[in-house]
Amino acid sequence: MFGEGYSWYNSNMAKVICVTNQKGGVGKTTTAVNLGYYLAKDKFRVLLVDLDPQGNATSGLGVGKGELKQTMTEVMAGVAKLKEVVTTTKYKNLDIAPTTPQLANAEVELAKRPKKFVTLKAALTEVAKNYDYIIIDSPPSLSLLTVNGMVAADYLLLPVQTEFYALEGVAQLLESMKLVKKAMNPGLKLLGVLATMYDKRTTLSVQVLEEVKKYFKDKVFETTIPRNVRVAEAPSHGVPVGAYDKFSKGSKAYKALAREVEGRTIK
Repeated sequence: MFGEGYSWYNSNMAKVICVTNQKGGVGKTTTAVNLGYYLAKDKFRVLLVDLDPQGNATSGLGVGKGELKQTMTEVMAGVAKLKEVVTTTKYKNLDIAPTTPQLANAEVELAKRPKKFVTLKAALTEVAKNYDYIIIDSPPSLSLLTVNGMVAADYLLLPVQTEFYALEGVAQLLESMKLVKKAMNPGLKLLGVLATMYDKRTTLSVQVLEEVKKYFKDKVFETTIPRNVRVAEAPSHGVPVGAYDKFSKGSKAYKALAREVEGRTIK
């Protein structure tokens, strides 16, 4: 339906999507990187904001951290504008606001500032007109950085691993979303829940997906991200899976996810 270019898409401000889950190892960064890649392939202008101090989204797009002079650390510390740290990638239409582990130190300082919850939102406002989508890769925790991501976002995208304890912590995350929505961001919506590391051959994966659908109903994306060796290998090469092996099951799944996201965000 979409993917024919964005010349028809008349929007002055980007759609901001925060990819979040307080549980680590669920495919959060992988989803942020590959969703951004395929939205850009569909000719949308995309900015990926690496808000996770681990900086995996930065390295996952082949950006050398040692070469960076300014990053999200300086943005969140209030000493640099976002436009000053945005870096182009080798992929057309896809930019990144990179980070390094120093961002963890900036979070400590951020906690002392009066407008600590809206720092990211203010920064994004300066560049929002330049993009169709801004994707935030938030930390795997309910930290101050994660709250900044929620406050700045139009939508939350929640990756859930189809394994035991998949829904552990999700209730707390949704409660945080409700609090943020009530107090600071009334327009925040749950864009969708994405089942990751899915293996239809195992009873456990099938049962967990059924539980997720029972819990979230129509908010669950039709697309599931399979367990796929190419998805696991791509980050070590500093590329999205679509650039690593565009014919893999993982690539096809993330391409399908991008189309679903387009369908849910473009009215």
